[in-house]
Amino acid sequence: MRNCVHLITYANRLGGNRLGDLQRLLAGPLKGLLGGVHILPFFYPVDGADAGFDPIDHSLVDPQVGTWRDIETLSATLEITADLIVNHISSKSRQFQDYLQNGDNSVYSGMFLTFGSVFPDGATEAELLRIYRPRPGLPFTTSALASGQRSILWTTFTSEQIDLNVRDPQGDAYWKALLRKFQEHGVTTVRLDAAGYAIKKPGTSCFMIPETFEFIEELTQYARSLGLEVLVEIHAHYHKQIEIARQVDRVYDFALPPLILHALFNKTARHLKTWLAISPRNAVTVLDTHDGIGVIDIGAVVEADGSELPGLIPSHELDQLVETIHSKSGGQSRSATGHAASNLDLYQVNCTYYDALGRNDRDYLIARAIQFFAPGIPQIYYVGLLAGTNDMALLEATAVGREINRHYYTWDEVEDVLTRPVVQDLLTLIRFRNQHPAFQGDFSLLPCADSGLAIRWALAETWAELRVDFLQSTFEIVYPEDGIHKRLEFSSVLL
Repeated sequence: MRNCVHLITYANRLGGNRLGDLQRLLAGPLKGLLGGVHILPFFYPVDGADAGFDPIDHSLVDPQVGTWRDIETLSATLEITADLIVNHISSKSRQFQDYLQNGDNSVYSGMFLTFGSVFPDGATEAELLRIYRPRPGLPFTTSALASGQRSILWTTFTSEQIDLNVRDPQGDAYWKALLRKFQEHGVTTVRLDAAGYAIKKPGTSCFMIPETFEFIEELTQYARSLGLEVLVEIHAHYHKQIEIARQVDRVYDFALPPLILHALFNKTARHLKTWLAISPRNAVTVLDTHDGIGVIDIGAVVEADGSELPGLIPSHELDQLVETIHSKSGGQSRSATGHAASNLDLYQVNCTYYDALGRNDRDYLIARAIQFFAPGIPQIYYVGLLAGTNDMALLEATAVGREINRHYYTWDEVEDVLTRPVVQDLLTLIRFRNQHPAFQGDFSLLPCADSGLAIRWALAETWAELRVDFLQSTFEIVYPEDGIHKRLEFSSVLL
């Protein structure tokens, strides 16, 4: 991935409802601003049970949004990242429907994980409780075949997302064919969605076990043979994230978003500095995504033996962090999180990052400045690019918590929002991150009190520094030019 700011967006929620509208926006009002774009699942259908993450046909661009030709057009000027949904497929897919019709006689019968295929000798209560779960309950759904036979299917996320046996010949051929399809049409980076759940083994947590790493390595080597780079999406304890980073091309820095919030809320960067000193350097940094604001990534975890592995911040401070988000958002995030909304995840708070900061423009720009100066390649979510607010109407209409941060922006709406001072200042930050040569050099944390943060990037004789004062909620970016120290200027009167 090019070392510059990348966009992450849906094909049909930014500037219109088709890929052509997105291309027109990126070639028009946003021209030259971004080096790449991660287009969230644009496969058939984009409007399924999980906003595209439950593909009926993973190899087909949903005609509602466009064709593979549109992807190729975008790839002519931007690096394209696409999702490989390796863990599951829609219950409406032709492969699963063939299995329902023909059972064990289906060519795809081994492609789907059943309770019996994972636990041929049955499972004890202890074994079932050991399975790591991102959502409440056990990962199983009972389904009736055409013959009348009943089958217990493995469904990690929802009953409409059937887990795949990636080691079955048909499962293996499935993901390899998708990688070839991506390469043929201009995709340069593949994001592995939910890859941590891809391998199930009796007696384990079935999450990021050694066999999972082996599979990810195999998939990565195949992707590299096609000229593709692999980005792995894992929410886990920070020790696990560091371990994963050593074995893959790129990982997300999911610890950064809550740690920045903690620093702004508590006026101290102590925990944030600890993380920045050890965080993976091959990371993609985010503040907000199509999912919520993750909190598991900085929290403690209980090991299999009952011992607790400490988090990056104490548990009581993590609880307070979540409560502060709810307070800053006027309670809106509470109504979209956990048991308050369907399709829930246990490790995230559903809220726009701008609302999580109480719509405070200055704090929002501080957060983005820290993200852009943190080690890694910055990726900015389309709602975050526009300093978007919680879409309560969409939440009410869908009753899906994550939809609070998945607004549909019309073209006129985008043009209007782009004139806001906070957005204009964010664009200034993006251009500076993209254009200043220091970011191609070395990262260092400079000594300062915990009430502040000082980050320096240096390449040869040039450098750029970010200095944050959390007590005053101020920041500045300083760099040399023509022998003098200059300060990056912003338009907002708040700065």
